[in-house]
Amino acid sequence: MSWDTVTLDVDDAGVATLTVDRPDKLNSLNVATLEALEEAIREAATRDARVLVLTGAGEKSFVAGADIGYMQDLSTPEAQAYAELGHRVADGLESFPAPVIAAINGYCFGGGCELALACDLRVASERAVLGQTEIDLGIVPGWGGTQRLSRLVDDETARRLVFFGERVDASDAYELGLVGELVAHNELEDDVAEMAAALAAKPKYALRTAKEALNMVHEEPQHAGLQYEKRAWSGLFGTHDQREGMAAFVDDREPEFE
Repeated sequence: MSWDTVTLDVDDAGVATLTVDRPDKLNSLNVATLEALEEAIREAATRDARVLVLTGAGEKSFVAGADIGYMQDLSTPEAQAYAELGHRVADGLESFPAPVIAAINGYCFGGGCELALACDLRVASERAVLGQTEIDLGIVPGWGGTQRLSRLVDDETARRLVFFGERVDASDAYELGLVGELVAHNELEDDVAEMAAALAAKPKYALRTAKEALNMVHEEPQHAGLQYEKRAWSGLFGTHDQREGMAAFVDDREPEFE
């Protein structure tokens, strides 16, 4: 299978590398790219990948977020459909039948941060910058961020990151526990490759079982929270602040919220 904005490579050891390939758009996620990611994740599972690595093309960005130009005029039902699509991709990473590593090589905002949160392990380049930045668009995280963030950081830190929409550099992200490893930018690819190879050499079914058991800790309460998040996120579309926040972003100006 092939896609215009996503590439999937599986090596002989069973390490699959999934790359969002829109470097001219900082690897932001439009509908076509999300749909391609959904298909590529399924394809990697079909090809019996023992490890999945998620990263972004180019030197600047992992995934800079969702496509704000597309989102700004969505109706509530359209926003709900977009939320469902984003959740399917994040859920696909979280439930993938092997460990998933996010190789965060640059900007990792909004929906991009949410995809990283859905991975099992996160390795960040020293150039990475992360954040749940949705609040300044008049919305909230809508692809799992409100539920998954507090797994990695304490509750108040999660609230601060969401309420203020702060962007944190890689060093701070590591200190907060948002990423598990911090490496020099030019060492990221080799470091992740070494980690992926080590995992690929582990017993496949034991790893799958371990992941399922670890995920089970969160599944029931998280399910209700994720359902609420989708409704809350899409319900903000059509409000003044959502329209103004996204219009201001597209127009490159400061928003004027109610």
